[in-house]
Amino acid sequence: MADRGKGAHKGEHTVVQNRRARFDFEITDSVEAGLVLLGTEVKSLRNGGGVLSDAWAEVVRGEVWLNAMKIAPYSHGNITNHATERRRKLLLHQREIRQLEQEAQRGLQLVPLRVYFKEGRAKLELGVGKPRKAHDKRHAIRDREQRAEARRAVSNRGRGDD
Repeated sequence: MADRGKGAHKGEHTVVQNRRARFDFEITDSVEAGLVLLGTEVKSLRNGGGVLSDAWAEVVRGEVWLNAMKIAPYSHGNITNHATERRRKLLLHQREIRQLEQEAQRGLQLVPLRVYFKEGRAKLELGVGKPRKAHDKRHAIRDREQRAEARRAVSNRGRGDD
């Protein structure tokens, strides 16, 4: 077994990602927040047992809360295992909370983008953006397909297909 000394958790390791967030929302800004988690939640996240697809965040009385994020029960847990879907507090500086509150009052939404471990601590990348309309989504799909087609054309250019 590998030695897991002091430097074992250095760097960044993404464990859960909200892939639809950038498609459903036009993200203008993002901020890193700490997560208040229980021990079994941390262990379950390290095993990849989390879902962010339906999650959302809100500012309530000067605190930021993450709602509807599902963390699977820890497989080796016991009767004191955590609830799979509960509100979790996010740790931010007061000036960041005030800024997020102002943006939420302007009609922007707080969207969780990904959960990752940075130097052994669970972090959440929280995006600020507005929901895209259906025609904006179609436009985004068309742009993405055009970029992919251009990449394929460039990569196939030097090959002789005869």
